[in-house]
Amino acid sequence: MDVLSSFSAFSVFLAIAGVGFLFMMAALLFGEVFEHVDGGLDHDLDHGGPGFFSSRVMGVFVTAFGGFGAIATHYGMGAFPASLVGMGSGFVFGSAVYAFARFLYGQQATSELRSRDLVGQPARVVVTIPPGGVGQIRCRLGEELIDKVARAGDENAIPENTTVTVEEVLGEVVIVRKH
Repeated sequence: MDVLSSFSAFSVFLAIAGVGFLFMMAALLFGEVFEHVDGGLDHDLDHGGPGFFSSRVMGVFVTAFGGFGAIATHYGMGAFPASLVGMGSGFVFGSAVYAFARFLYGQQATSELRSRDLVGQPARVVVTIPPGGVGQIRCRLGEELIDKVARAGDENAIPENTTVTVEEVLGEVVIVRKH
């Protein structure tokens, strides 16, 4: 019991800040610490992207809480008012990190191509499509060239270098028609 009384509020707040900093560094080095734990505190806010209770945001909150609590006790505040200062600072800095992480998440782009994006697109036959058989087409979608196995919609042959239009996508095979 005598050991506990030797700790000052300043040293407790510094220890909290140190633990928060170590937690933040672990999240930086190893990614989200709690991403594999099912049923997090913000599970109802599944909006894709970082949550307010992500390990990085919580690490910043705990670090700010301890750091600003230590500063407040250094300037003569008691433990409870210093805790309020730490709590407010933690919310401010945690919210700033959360807002920045949401901004960065919103800036991400995807290169995912959906099959329905091909329908109606012009393409060029690169491997002749025989009657009732399959060949290959090449289509430009945005900045990307896509090669697909193709079948003629009318079951007629379509020679190489013919311009066609994609009518339908059936799994990995597209149905095309001549212009």
